[in-house]
Parts: sequence; structure tokens; C-alpha cells
Amino acid sequence: MTIAAPFPHVRAIGRHRPSTGDQMILAPRFAISLIYYWRFRCFVSIRAEVELNEHIRIGRGSRISSFCRIKAAGPLIIGRDVSVTNGTCIAASGEGIEIGDDCLISPNVTILSANYRHSELDRPIRQQGMTSKGVKIGSNVWLGAGVVVLDGSAIGDGTIVAPNSVVSSRLPPNTIVQGNPARVIFTRR
Repeated sequence: MTIAAPFPHVRAIGRHRPSTGDQMILAPRFAISLIYYWRFRCFVSIRAEVELNEHIRIGRGSRISSFCRIKAAGPLIIGRDVSVTNGTCIAASGEGIEIGDDCLISPNVTILSANYRHSELDRPIRQQGMTSKGVKIGSNVWLGAGVVVLDGSAIGDGTIVAPNSVVSSRLPPNTIVQGNPARVIFTRR
């Protein structure tokens, strides 16, 4: 699925793709909001920073609030009726991120789908490359304020993650989890 250029009369030179900075100049945020509404019937605040590229799919009725940053160098799938609240950062690369339907993502949540390699002590970490296992978040999940979801995590359907928790593994469905690392403290019935 490709996204049409917001300004078709502006030709790219060679195989150059517009960077995020170029997008801000060539496609103002209100235009990006309109494009996402037209393509997916979702609502993206004009104060959100959402990249305009073919890796991002957002479900019908989902809402991206002000001051969110959504970047995708890999697949990013957000389900239907998902609420992404202020200050959230979602960065998909490598294996990507999949978020199910009817999720609540509270303020200042961070979701990352890549990690730096760090095994070689004689080379700077930034020169060692990255790895990615991907992130999968089920449907009807509530991520509390300040939650961090790291690469390789899988959160089951109906799970509630308490504020300021760090998710770095698989979490079973219909549980309430808390801590760093997040652990099950209650099973929902």
C-alpha cells in the first residue's frame, strides 16, 4: 500500500524520498492530518508529528492526540478505535509494531521495536548496528501513563499495564501488570 504524495506537482529527484524535515516543509501538518483521515478515517491532531509513509496503517476511528511522535522505518499497524494520548512516542523499525483494536495508550508512553547491539567493547555502540524482534500489543489493552514497551515484547488481549512500568517480555492476557520489569499482580476475571 503506497501513500500518494501530498503535492504531486513536486517531483522527487532520482530515488530520493522526502525526509521528515522535507515533509514538514512540503506537507504541513494539517495536510498530513487530512491525508490520514481520507485514507484511514482516523483522526490525527495537527499538533502531532506523524510521518507520512507507506509503513503506517491506522484503523478507522483511532485518535492520535497532540504532541505525539509516530515514526516508522518498519511496519506500524494501529487497530481500530485506538486512543493514543499526548506525548506518546511510537518508533517502529525492523520487525515493526502491531497494536490491536480498542486500546488505550495514556500520556507519555514509549513503544520501541528495535535495540542496539552492544557486544563488541572495542567499537562504539552506535556503530554496531541494531536488532529487532518486533512488538505485539493485543486488543483491549490499557497502557498507563509513562509506560515503556521495549523490543521483543508481547502484551496479551485485555491486559492493563500500570503507570511507569517497563514491559520487556511476554505478558499473558487479561492480567494487570506492574513494575520494572512488569510482572503480573492480578488476573482479571
